[in-house]
Amino acid sequence: MHRRAMSNPVWMKQRRSIVEHPFGTIKWMMGNPRFLLRGLKKAKTELALSVLSYNLKRVINVQGVHMLLNTLRPSLG
Repeated sequence: MHRRAMSNPVWMKQRRSIVEHPFGTIKWMMGNPRFLLRGLKKAKTELALSVLSYNLKRVINVQGVHMLLNTLRPSLG
């Protein structure tokens, strides 16, 4: 990974701008830089819930609450 990052600095800059921002935002939303739960299974669950809440927040900010509710509402077809 280090070799790949050093061989192409443009790739690393793009990766930082795409990947690092969501993780920083999730850490900020959690309010604590460490996981609250101990154990791999519990930490994975905590991370999954954090990512889910981040994604829901993004959907609401980008598409709006009405689109989210309409998408989640079961079709009566």
